[in-house]
Amino acid sequence: MRKVLGSNWVLALLFLGWSLGNLDRYVMNYAVLTITEDLSLSATSTGILLSSFFAGYAIMQMPGGWLADKFGSRKVLILSVVLWSIFTAMTGAAWSLGSILIIRFLFGMGEGGFQPAASKLIAGVFPQEKRARAMSIILTSGGLMAFITPIFSAYVLDSIGWRHMFVYIGFVGIIIAVLYGKFIYNPQQAAGAEAVGNPAKAPKSGFGQLFKTPMMWSLLIAYFCIYAVNWGLASWMPTYLSDVRGLSMKSLGLLQMIPSVASFAGLFAGGYLLDKMTGGKERYAGAFSCAVIGAMLYLMFNASSVEGFIIYQSVTSIFLAFVLILLPAIVLKKIPAASTGSAMGMVNTGGQLAGFIAPMAIGFMVDAFKGSYEAAFWMLIGFTLVCTVALLSLNLNKGGDPEEKLTLAETNG
Repeated sequence: MRKVLGSNWVLALLFLGWSLGNLDRYVMNYAVLTITEDLSLSATSTGILLSSFFAGYAIMQMPGGWLADKFGSRKVLILSVVLWSIFTAMTGAAWSLGSILIIRFLFGMGEGGFQPAASKLIAGVFPQEKRARAMSIILTSGGLMAFITPIFSAYVLDSIGWRHMFVYIGFVGIIIAVLYGKFIYNPQQAAGAEAVGNPAKAPKSGFGQLFKTPMMWSLLIAYFCIYAVNWGLASWMPTYLSDVRGLSMKSLGLLQMIPSVASFAGLFAGGYLLDKMTGGKERYAGAFSCAVIGAMLYLMFNASSVEGFIIYQSVTSIFLAFVLILLPAIVLKKIPAASTGSAMGMVNTGGQLAGFIAPMAIGFMVDAFKGSYEAAFWMLIGFTLVCTVALLSLNLNKGGDPEEKLTLAETNG
């Protein structure tokens, strides 16, 4: 009989898996500097490469969420980690633009089910009033990896190269998959309340009712916009600071640790604050944060010194982190646990489509404007404005609580 771990241990395992996934995503943004040279890529080709992961990732969001709701989180989590680890290792064997695009696309599909399944597991093992904080702890893995990755990349890429690096990261993933197989469980099975994967006993859930909920569409738009900013900055920041600001790889690695710490703090504090917010205050806090992000992006691009740029980037990171935890927190707090996987898959599809489009669009713009990033920064500022409007349009209590509507729909079948 499998030993049932407490919720904090489950959270620790999810944090470990999410950390590895974030490491691979962030490390590609630095590895691409040498990959571009080895494979002779243009800025446009580099943008397509950085976007290829998100194409596969976006495609699997809703299927991954549906599978987690139907069969439980455990199987989806294990399969996701195994698949993404295999394709991470295969990245090191890429020999051309075409091969690495296919590998990164398949890697994205492999990882696609992880976040919806992890979100469902959080909803199953944590009470509603603690879910935002639990999610914020997991998402701080992104801040932690953003902090570690610059200096990690600077030394590992110099010492063993990008090919060996991806192979070793893939091997670590297999170890994590083994841990998941041994210790992760479906909370319904542990409690004996529901037979996950048994249609006769499991509560019904689906996308039909979610698609009819206005809140979900506002969240999807907000997800798309804020992740366009997040991944647009994350994917191109190393290249921008190297090409435009003239930073070396080691200087780049050290300086980027500062906004990474700010992001880490923003994620952790955001989860704590959101568990305390009620009565729709979340949307106003999110809209204000988006407005600040837009202003900081303008100041970043026009900063006269690298020091000023890093200061504005750090402020951006704090408020960006808050919005990134705000959106899944709303899903976890307002959507019933039986539909959490599908709901997270739906809204996160918007976020990952942005991850596909934004890096590629920036690459096109940089080529079109002969190395200038001005148009790209204005595009990101525009996304913050749209995100502000989408968050202000949220009315979590209009026409009744979405959770009550979804629960009623599930009851009626």
